[in-house]
Amino acid sequence: MPKTWKPSQAKQFAREVTIGKTYYTVNAHARNLGAYEDTHTYSEHRFTARRPFTGTPCTDGSTDAVSLCQNFGPVYEQPPAGLRNLDGPAPQVAGPLPANYEGVLDEAELRGLEKLQRGSIHPRLRRDLNARRA
Repeated sequence: MPKTWKPSQAKQFAREVTIGKTYYTVNAHARNLGAYEDTHTYSEHRFTARRPFTGTPCTDGSTDAVSLCQNFGPVYEQPPAGLRNLDGPAPQVAGPLPANYEGVLDEAELRGLEKLQRGSIHPRLRRDLNARRA
């Protein structure tokens, strides 16, 4: 069973960190700023060295284990289930193509997609960007 360290266990986490191993934290995202973004994602942190005086493990970005656990905790030993990696590809939420569509994006294909997009919205139903809603 994978281990989890809460922010109150920061010093214990710093003692148990293995150099070169990847640890994971969960990020929360505001829904009002990114309506189609996932609510939670996870980030990876790899500890590569130790601090010279304290001996605390730290990442390449100079974040030590205690600070990581206290500021971004809880810290997980395995990737959290059901979440995508923050630096992974975001899900496509809108588009004129069905989910199983595969095609080569050459000039003819792009013209066909533009025609499909132009025909999808009736011109009288379109409104200007700055127009008020009725």
